[in-house]
Amino acid sequence: MSASINIALIIGSLRKESINRKFAEFIAAQMPDNVTIKEVHIADLPLYNQDYDDTTIDSYERVRQQLKDADAVLMVTPEHNRTMPAALKNVVDIGSRPYKKSVWTRKKVAVVTASPGSFGGINSGLDVRKSMQMLSAQVMIDPEIHLSRATDSLNEDGSVSERTQKFLQSFVTEFVKFAGQSRD
Repeated sequence: MSASINIALIIGSLRKESINRKFAEFIAAQMPDNVTIKEVHIADLPLYNQDYDDTTIDSYERVRQQLKDADAVLMVTPEHNRTMPAALKNVVDIGSRPYKKSVWTRKKVAVVTASPGSFGGINSGLDVRKSMQMLSAQVMIDPEIHLSRATDSLNEDGSVSERTQKFLQSFVTEFVKFAGQSRD
């Protein structure tokens, strides 16, 4: 039997009907039985401010603990103005502080982007990777997932199309392998 793997899921869009949420939910449903995936809710997080480093903020502590407890983090995010959404950047910053207490150090991270545009949120994905690498996270780079024209990957009922399902299922297989590897 495979060892259990705990995944923290961060959805970069705060919209209830986000296409990224639909893809994230599909990915979560494809995880094998030995994988537990829990969403890290980020909508209630105050904007990061270094003045808070010496203060206890419950929502910050909740998020930091969820990230610490996870074997890996899956970020599924749109692109806002050619970069990562502010809510996602905020949780990246919160997790990186206080100084020398970053939860990101050596954390396994995979990034999936989806956008209705033709570039699939690639700029957002690159910026997330850049931030994660600077914070010494281990970022999964193969495969990279940037779903362009993502609304075309959803059926009329909002479910993920069969073609995209197969693509995402192969991603899940590789992500689970990556997440289950011991940290160097």
